[in-house]
Amino acid sequence: MLILKRHLALLSFGVFTLVTTTSHASLQACGSAALIVTKKNVGTVSYLAEDCSKNWQDQSIRLDFNYTHDIPEWAFKRAAQHFLKKNVDRYSSDSPLNRITQLYRPVRKGDLYRLEYTASSKTLALSLNQRVLGSIQDAQANQYFKIWFGQSPFSAKLKQQLLNE
Repeated sequence: MLILKRHLALLSFGVFTLVTTTSHASLQACGSAALIVTKKNVGTVSYLAEDCSKNWQDQSIRLDFNYTHDIPEWAFKRAAQHFLKKNVDRYSSDSPLNRITQLYRPVRKGDLYRLEYTASSKTLALSLNQRVLGSIQDAQANQYFKIWFGQSPFSAKLKQQLLNE
């Protein structure tokens, strides 16, 4: 309780930096941007990392997607497949990355998808509204983020805003 009061006091004085913890690492907020799909703002995306100045591929990272519109399951799956094929070398339908894609569910206004990679265990987990839908443990698990951070990303502007490039 004392720790909570201290954090609340720091927050009220404006000296609290957003830091969240995963199972093994502390993450800091690095960037945030509007999520635009066919010229329509459907929510916001936030990028968190252990060290915002480090390459995203070399650390634990997380993307939080806060939705302001309903989106069907098929839209997530189709987009993920498309951008994984464009950005991940030797990607195929039997790739372990596809197990994450298959976890997508439809979202409603107010829902939060969280995609979190833990570098120490090479684990990628997908959560919807703080409920883990599933995870994979694979040496290439972080390559899933190439949907947003690859050479041909979902949105070049989104990539630039999240990575502060």
